[in-house]
Amino acid sequence: MKKRKEPIKNWKVWVVLIPLFIMSVPWYLPAGSYEPIILGVPYWALIILGVSVAISIAITFILKYSWQMTDEEDIKEESE
Repeated sequence: MKKRKEPIKNWKVWVVLIPLFIMSVPWYLPAGSYEPIILGVPYWALIILGVSVAISIAITFILKYSWQMTDEEDIKEESE
């Protein structure tokens, strides 16, 4: 059985999450910009919603494939 490290120690997780968190704050857009409005919503709000969905997907993937959910004792009991 392959031992998995905690996600916080994995540099690949941070390479994905840090840019997503930076993109989630629209400081990079021009000041006072709200045009165009798409379906009554400013485009920057749609960017934030899209990045929020991307963060949710990334965290779900990290929890599913990188997080060690069982204790070492449980692993030893299962192998016996």
